[in-house]
Amino acid sequence: MKPKGLLTPQRKAILDVICDSSDHPTAAEIMDRLRERGCQFAYGTVYNTLKYLTETGQIQELRVGEACRYDARTEHHHHIQCTVCGKVDEVFAPIPKEWAEEVARETGYLLDQDQLLLKGVCASCRAQTS
Repeated sequence: MKPKGLLTPQRKAILDVICDSSDHPTAAEIMDRLRERGCQFAYGTVYNTLKYLTETGQIQELRVGEACRYDARTEHHHHIQCTVCGKVDEVFAPIPKEWAEEVARETGYLLDQDQLLLKGVCASCRAQTS
């Protein structure tokens, strides 16, 4: 999807923070990173910009538990979250067609999109407990 309007300096700064992040930051983390870069934006500006960037398809909003996180990778993919440290990573393995068909049969839904959030313990956390 193409942007609907101008990429103002504020929008560009917020988009840059998200694009430079590999950890799917929350709005609060984005605010902290903006401050580290010398930007002082109001919370409303950040939240409105996140909404705009999501609606125009420039970023993806992930609802992970009670938190919303933001991802610059907009191509279709899934996510996995560590149940110990909260880290979120991308998963590009496709959902097996047979599983999706079984879900449709079981629920009666016509599936038109999918986005899974898998959970487990990441390698770093497993190494700390060994």
